[in-house]
Amino acid sequence: MRTGLPDTHEQAAPIVQLADVAGAVADAEAELAPLERARAFAEPLLTGRTLGTGEDARAHADGVAAILQAIGAAPSMRAAAYLVYAGDFVQKPEEVVEKAFGASYASLVSHTRRLVQIQRAAREAQLGDAQRAGQAERVRKMLLAFSRDLRVVLLRLASRLQTLRWYAAARRECPRALAEESMQVFAPLASRLGIWQVKWELEDLSFRFLEPARYHEVARLLDEKRVEREQGVEAFRVELGGLLARAGLKAEVQGRPKHLYSIWKKMRGKGLDFARVFDVRAMRVIVADVPACYAVLARVHEAWAPVPGEFDDYIARPKPNGYQSLHTVVLDAEGRPVEIQIRTRAMHEHAEHGVAAHWAYKEAGVKGYAGVSAGSDFDAQVAEARKAVLRQLLAWERDFVERSSGEQQGGSAGAGVFDDRIYVFTPQAAVVELPAGATPVDFAYALHTDLGHRCRGARVDGQMVPLNTPLRSGQTVEINAAKEGGPSLDWLNAELGYLQSSRGKTKVRAWFNALAQRDTIARGREAVEKLLQREGRTAVKLDDLAARLGFRNADALFEVVGKDEFSLRNIESLLRPAGPAPSEDEAIVAKHLKAPGRAPQGGVLVVGVESLLTSLARCCRPAPPDAIGGYVTRGKGVAIHRADCVNFRQMAARAPERVIAVAWGERKGEGAAVYPVDVTVEANDRQGLLRDITEVFAKEKVNVTGVKTQSVKDARGGTAWMTFTVEVGDATRLAQVLAQVARIAGVRTARRR
Repeated sequence: MRTGLPDTHEQAAPIVQLADVAGAVADAEAELAPLERARAFAEPLLTGRTLGTGEDARAHADGVAAILQAIGAAPSMRAAAYLVYAGDFVQKPEEVVEKAFGASYASLVSHTRRLVQIQRAAREAQLGDAQRAGQAERVRKMLLAFSRDLRVVLLRLASRLQTLRWYAAARRECPRALAEESMQVFAPLASRLGIWQVKWELEDLSFRFLEPARYHEVARLLDEKRVEREQGVEAFRVELGGLLARAGLKAEVQGRPKHLYSIWKKMRGKGLDFARVFDVRAMRVIVADVPACYAVLARVHEAWAPVPGEFDDYIARPKPNGYQSLHTVVLDAEGRPVEIQIRTRAMHEHAEHGVAAHWAYKEAGVKGYAGVSAGSDFDAQVAEARKAVLRQLLAWERDFVERSSGEQQGGSAGAGVFDDRIYVFTPQAAVVELPAGATPVDFAYALHTDLGHRCRGARVDGQMVPLNTPLRSGQTVEINAAKEGGPSLDWLNAELGYLQSSRGKTKVRAWFNALAQRDTIARGREAVEKLLQREGRTAVKLDDLAARLGFRNADALFEVVGKDEFSLRNIESLLRPAGPAPSEDEAIVAKHLKAPGRAPQGGVLVVGVESLLTSLARCCRPAPPDAIGGYVTRGKGVAIHRADCVNFRQMAARAPERVIAVAWGERKGEGAAVYPVDVTVEANDRQGLLRDITEVFAKEKVNVTGVKTQSVKDARGGTAWMTFTVEVGDATRLAQVLAQVARIAGVRTARRR
């Protein structure tokens, strides 16, 4: 049987049955400490077993426990290392561990084993080089989000470090995929969690396997003058300590450990040769308070010449991640550069134990293998989670009491910190990040907009599921898509639960908006082409026609025509060239300019003109007491527009001689004129909405001559747009009616068009 810790285990003995193991554990002495009990439980199961890497299983578990001890983990945390590996060689390991050691350890075993499987799938993903950088970052996030228990992450980091140590000690070639994953995923993850000791060693070992020539080059450069450098560092440390003591400054002076990968990355990132890497020789001075930091700096600069441009005051101006320290580079007595960091004890603890986002300080701006960057919301979450969770993680169960508060605390550590995201796989094992509760439709839109539009079915872990099925981290999702087609309007219905991501909802709305726009443009094109046929001007280029009318292209013209926002008479006026002689209409106007005026049948008085044909423009539907203007048309008399009508203004600008003064005539009594007016209403879609609105019109004795409605499902449950054509004798009366309509339940706006 092959399982996966840290990669795969090889079966070397028969599987132990549940009853046998449980009975053996029951006979164990109950007084044994968790670490001793776990080691005694795991020893017979691990002895003689090997991992897929070739490591001895028991030696690997011992190594993981030793690493955990080195970074301050409690004995019960180290005990978990034995249980995780022992659980790989029993049937139903979660049940066995829960019965023998409690639910907290069982959960740890279950989550760790599942996480190993996901890591292996991600490592074996069939992706190009360009996609792997994003894959690595998503895997880093997934390790935290999926595990829900940060103890799992700590165990995985220790396990990977132990595996790399084994490859180095055994002088075996480490698989490149495993080394790349260690550099791209595990080292930055350790850095984010503030486990610097593990981070640096992971980087150095990965560097050794990925770039052996460069690794040995840097190692040779360090080793050639190792004795000389160590003697120089120690001499400088003693001299600096004596200088500060004589000045009455209490300080701890220590040499900083150097790491091969850090040196090589600085050489490559800044284009420096080895001699110019200042922090090959480096000191750290730790004092009691901030004034002492600056006092030490003054003494250092008095004793040694500072290197220009190499001083940074991160106390006065902390890094965005909160890092604080004074950095300076000075030249020793032999002219060799020495980097000195000066900080308080609190600053040192902050920088060394993970509260600061040190990964951003060291890696931002220098393109190494990690390829990470600072500043995302996720990184802020990690920083906050680290403050609240990681410290108690490393000290987890120090006062452990079996089956009591210790288990409860351990089982809940870190839960809920990253619950707002999930991480699922494509069939090629690429990691896709989605919001919690996301569905296969969200997954399809995350991959590609067109795939989302054509999504018709989905398989999750090989099983067909409904498209509104919520996904869980670690699942593999495969989309069944039609060759062509679009989304369903039901996907925008929040109650049906097809979409949770804002990206998916935006793409679906955009598709339906584009569909409605295409229909509008088609209607407008048909109307314009029919007009051109009537006028015998089919040879006119549509884009040229649109440009002459002030539109950017033909589709823009068709859209406003299709929405009834632009009158075809404007096109007629453009297509019919003006003759030198006045038209019949203009002659009529000129003939009657001084004739006494009276109101014609339409209720509009054309100033100075008697019995002239008038018509109310449909584009703006004027009604008393609107300010109005007249435009003399060709063969259809005077068109009456509202003075603020866009079409009227455009026509008046092109042919000001056709504009004529008009006014409302006085019509009273039963024969008083009524005027059609368009009213638009936007409301929450519901049953009975149209009935409620028409009842208001009926109650107010307003005649409704036409209704157009359109409903669209959206995040608010649905929106209805309604256009009513009503007849009124006075537009001021209409305002009172619309106020009544606006008070109807669900109505958002009611206004005259």
